[in-house]
Amino acid sequence: MDYVVDQDSRRLSYQEVLLTNSRSIWRGTTAALVVFAALGVALVSASAWVTAEPFNPAVLIERLDAFPHAERIESSSSTVRDHEIGLSAMNKRSGDWIFRQTERLDGELARYTWQIVDSFASARVLADLEQRLEAAEDAAQLLFSCNGRACGSAAQWANRVFGERLLYGRADDQRYRVYSVRVNEDRYRLVLYSAARSSDRQYLHIDLLHLTPQPELVVERGAG
Repeated sequence: MDYVVDQDSRRLSYQEVLLTNSRSIWRGTTAALVVFAALGVALVSASAWVTAEPFNPAVLIERLDAFPHAERIESSSSTVRDHEIGLSAMNKRSGDWIFRQTERLDGELARYTWQIVDSFASARVLADLEQRLEAAEDAAQLLFSCNGRACGSAAQWANRVFGERLLYGRADDQRYRVYSVRVNEDRYRLVLYSAARSSDRQYLHIDLLHLTPQPELVVERGAG
């Protein structure tokens, strides 16, 4: 018996396959475009939210307190005069550890220390805070930063500068940042410091100094 192949049926079958594949590709492409479009809208909305929200350094404290992998272990507040803020690394000179450059300011000083838990790194949390500050570039200006051994003695930072022995960790893992922050007429110094004693003992410290307004200098002119 001779078998006859129906060429038209085979051609139709190929056409159906091509049509089916084309429809699948079109559906996949359309779905991808929908996802990308939705993502783009979300990013634009998020950007607009960040831009619209006035920056306030107190928000950083609130977000850290709300962060599930940060546990606040110390906090204090006090009125200070001539409070020293280091704008350089610490160097040993004539047996003493000192800053090459500092500023002394008056104001209300709030200090906070958190332990970063659940295998999260304190340096990574500090980096996230840096990104938020960079996004508020009109309000926050970086004055000084250092990493690791370039910052100087970790023991001096923990005990002499911050008065918190738990911050004494490996010199290679420390991070230090100083920002000048202005919110309307209020001026601040924001100090960030991260330390790591071990993989499960990671710490983040913040000094927030609300500066005392300086009186305006009034120049009186003599008569005549």
